[in-house]
Amino acid sequence: MIMDYLPLIEKKIAYTAKEAENILSLWRFKDDKIVFTNGCFDILHKGHIEYLAKAASLGTKLVIGLNTDDSVKRLKGDSRPVNDENARALLLASLMFVDEVILFDTDTPRDLINFVQPDVLVKGGDYKPEEIVGYDIVKAKGGEVITIDFIEGYSTTATIDKMNK
Repeated sequence: MIMDYLPLIEKKIAYTAKEAENILSLWRFKDDKIVFTNGCFDILHKGHIEYLAKAASLGTKLVIGLNTDDSVKRLKGDSRPVNDENARALLLASLMFVDEVILFDTDTPRDLINFVQPDVLVKGGDYKPEEIVGYDIVKAKGGEVITIDFIEGYSTTATIDKMNK
């Protein structure tokens, strides 16, 4: 019998923070350790996978804040995103260590972080923890803010540049 995995994957996608409210409440009730990270994740590559796997290992639930298409365009320019928000969300949600993908349309995930109230906030190693958006929110509740080093040679911009040559 062939199982249709698509509905299971799509259940992990919230197109608004409000759609994720029930699952977040359940996880908090069960005292799960919620890890949050965010990004555009435009072209998923090895660097993303290793980064997200490491982030997931810091808790029991991994929530990804995913920039909407409009947000990516404002941050990266008119040629981005390469993949639309639905495709990017589906790819991320299909990863076994990702528990929830929540889209956000603002230039920073501050409001979403305040809504999720994660126990651990994770960003790439190019940030100092105290410079990360949401640092104050997570620290105020006794949580951790952790940076993870990027894998050298892997970035969406480098991939796009290589494709254009």
